[in-house]
Amino acid sequence: MAGPMFIASTADLVIAQCQAGIIGAMPALNPRSTQALDADLARIAQNVGDMPWCINLVAHKTNERLAADLEVVLRHKVPIVVLALAADAGLVRQLQANGSLVFQDVIKNRHARKCAEMGVDGIIAVGAGAGGHTGDQSPFALVGEIREWWDGLLLLAGCIANGRGVLAAEALGADLAYIGSPFLASTEANTQPGFKQMLVDGSAKDVMVTRCFTGVDASFLRPSLVENGLDPDNLVPATQGGAINISNGGANQKAWRDIWSAGQGIGAIKQAGPAGEWIDWLARDYAAARRALGLPA
Repeated sequence: MAGPMFIASTADLVIAQCQAGIIGAMPALNPRSTQALDADLARIAQNVGDMPWCINLVAHKTNERLAADLEVVLRHKVPIVVLALAADAGLVRQLQANGSLVFQDVIKNRHARKCAEMGVDGIIAVGAGAGGHTGDQSPFALVGEIREWWDGLLLLAGCIANGRGVLAAEALGADLAYIGSPFLASTEANTQPGFKQMLVDGSAKDVMVTRCFTGVDASFLRPSLVENGLDPDNLVPATQGGAINISNGGANQKAWRDIWSAGQGIGAIKQAGPAGEWIDWLARDYAAARRALGLPA
């Protein structure tokens, strides 16, 4: 399943992902208005056939568009909705009653238990090294703790960028790999040419974690901070009292748009190109990883 990436994911990318055989995903906030979201959801539905696809809703109270975007998501009966940055039992029930599967991002086992109590259909374990808003626990620990009690659908996010990574996620106990950063370099992504090249040239050493922009730990590319006149080693928290605030992308308007986010797995990104071509490569690499372990491809 594709990870929904703020600013970068587009309707064209979702369509390309679905047509290549994976679950495409996009944040509801990416279209510039609720009206634009309405048009994008209609176009996605018209082009993906029976393939499942996903919209991410930031459920935090600072998301000023939540109510309006939710109305559009309900009207289009989006197959999968991923909730992030807040847990809301009423929202889960409302979406499920409308026919959507509801997944929730979590970074700790205690968060997963809370979401399970609310009745979510799937849990997304966001491990250390993930792009965007990230976790700080090893995927071995996080998935292991959740799988001790959760028998439902479990996804793993964080540094999965090749076939071996997908196979490793399976071995850990995840049902699906949740992949974002490689799609930042895709033709269909709303990312600048310089961003795509920085991904191709970069590796894990170029990724840092800070909560200075939204009040939540997020991964950013160090070179992009430097290019925007910031010292990565001396960032000042920009949200009052360190409070969470995702309104307009956070306290610094350059964050996400000019200060670029990606996960530690970018070392596997060797070139920019169409999403479908990368997905085809991923399938071949996954089959090769299985053969290398003596498993049927």
